[in-house]
Amino acid sequence: MNDLLALIKGKATLYKAEVIEIRRHLHRNPELSFQEFNTSKFVCDKLEEYGIEYEKGIVKTGIVGLIKGSNPTSKTIALRADLDALPILEENDVTYKSVNDGVMHACGHDVHTSSLLGAAKILNEIKDQFEGTIKLIFQPGEEKLPGGASLMIKEGVLENPSPYAVIGQHVFPQLETGKVGFRSGMYMASCDELYVTIKGKGGHAALPHQNVDPILISSHIIVALQQLISRVIPPTVPAVLSFGNIIGKGATNIIPDKVELEGTFRAMNEEWRKIAHKKMIKMAESIAESMGGECIFRIEKGYPFLVNDEKVTNIAKSAAIQFLGEENVVELNLRMTAEDFAYYSQVKPVCFYRLGIKNEAKGITSGLHKSTFNIDEDAIETSIGLMSWIALQELK
Repeated sequence: MNDLLALIKGKATLYKAEVIEIRRHLHRNPELSFQEFNTSKFVCDKLEEYGIEYEKGIVKTGIVGLIKGSNPTSKTIALRADLDALPILEENDVTYKSVNDGVMHACGHDVHTSSLLGAAKILNEIKDQFEGTIKLIFQPGEEKLPGGASLMIKEGVLENPSPYAVIGQHVFPQLETGKVGFRSGMYMASCDELYVTIKGKGGHAALPHQNVDPILISSHIIVALQQLISRVIPPTVPAVLSFGNIIGKGATNIIPDKVELEGTFRAMNEEWRKIAHKKMIKMAESIAESMGGECIFRIEKGYPFLVNDEKVTNIAKSAAIQFLGEENVVELNLRMTAEDFAYYSQVKPVCFYRLGIKNEAKGITSGLHKSTFNIDEDAIETSIGLMSWIALQELK
């Protein structure tokens, strides 16, 4: 084991610069969800260069590669990365800054994809030293409903061969480079998008008795819904309701005809998720009606909650301790953020872990989905080596 561990560490060091260049290319050329055509071609070209068999065109831009060790039918493990970027204008002053205005890899998917390519290169070079098959999933559309994971599953990504487990990795800006984090059991929340239209009767703001004020109705609805979530759902069930967009289009002296709200609801319990949906709709409609208006409440049901399998996660965590040392492996807290990797967790045992990318000395501290997001590229070496080692331990 020590010889193989040393071999993987050596290859991770050797290929670090190459994978950094891959990451920079991807960062420079981001593409939005389900539009990752050039990204997909780039990944295919790399897999061909590495001599790895693959199938392309899954959900248009998705790719599945296979690395077959000795006795390839004995066991299969899947490694997943996402391809898409976000509609954000990058503000970083770096040589690999996005050339596509208004599109940016602000969630680290460039890291995920380059890391999987780096791990694939390492694993393919040592395939005579392990048994089983490693499935490489390059997935589109993580950032956009209904989520590329759900679509790839429908198109058979978890078949022929069927992996016994799926491993995923995500960058973590709050964790220092050289460290990784794990959590067994419930880890991330479900995610629903809320679209609410409150209709009233607009008019002069100085004559409110002649109008039905949708702004006033909306304010009552927002406050009431916040109280609903905090008072109805048990405190043992983590849940979050937030509204991030309010559109009124009135003026200082104009009451508009309608107001539109956009928000998100997160939960970690499917029963209470359904109950909350019904209660939110009923409460909002009742408040609007009681104040003379009308409420149209639409919920776009998003990703499910994410549960890390205890056995698979413990194997991955032990592998990380072997690879990095116990002091560099941390226990993660519950997160109310969501990820479409959760779809894999609904049908297969999974482990979704976090890669530290923070470096205060280099000024790399920006959070996800920000225009200044960046990573400490020293994390690349950790990423490709550890992912390779985890895959081998899961195949045992």
